[in-house]
Amino acid sequence: MKKETILFVALALAAGILIGVIVTNSKKDSSPAVPAVSQVPVPLLKQQQQTAILEGIVAREPDNRNAWIKLGHDYFDSDQPMKAIEAYARALELNGNDPNVLTDQGVMYRRLGWFDKAINNFEKANKIDNNHQQSLYNLGIVYRYDLQDFAKAIATWERFIAINPSSSGAEQIRSELELLKKHPEIPKQPQ
Repeated sequence: MKKETILFVALALAAGILIGVIVTNSKKDSSPAVPAVSQVPVPLLKQQQQTAILEGIVAREPDNRNAWIKLGHDYFDSDQPMKAIEAYARALELNGNDPNVLTDQGVMYRRLGWFDKAINNFEKANKIDNNHQQSLYNLGIVYRYDLQDFAKAIATWERFIAINPSSSGAEQIRSELELLKKHPEIPKQPQ
C-alpha cells in the first residue's frame, strides 16, 4: 500500500470517529433533563390544574362544602388518601349527614389500613340512609377481605341484595355470598 492510501484511510477513520462523537454529544445536549409540559399526559395535567384551582377556592372560601367534596374526589382519584380524608373531613364538618362523602372517606381509611375507621364511616352512612348500597358494599369488602369476618360480610351483603336485588353489583355480591357460604371456616347457619 502506498503511504498516501494509508494516510487517507487513517484520516477517514479519525474523521468518522470525530463526527460520531460530535453527533452523540449534540443529541445528549439537546435532550431536556426534565420532561416538557407537552410530554405530561393531558388528563393528569388537567387534574393537577383542577386540584390547584380547588385548593385556591377552599383557601379563599373555607366554608365552600362543594369545593371541599370535589377536592376530596380529586385527591381520591390521584391516590392521595390522607389529603382526601382531610378534605372530606372538612366537608363533613360543614354537613355530616352525607352518606356519599362518609363512604368515600371510608374507602380512603380502608386504603390506609384503618379498618375500624372505615367501618365506622360505612355504618354512619347506612344509618343516615338505610338503603345506601355503596356503604354496604364497602362494609362487606372490609369484613370479607380485610378482617376475614365472613359472618359479618354475609350479613352485610345479604342486606345489600335485599335493598336492590337487580342493582349493578348484585350479581358480583351473589357470587361472593355463594363462595362465602361454602367456605369451610364459616359456621353453617341453622335452617
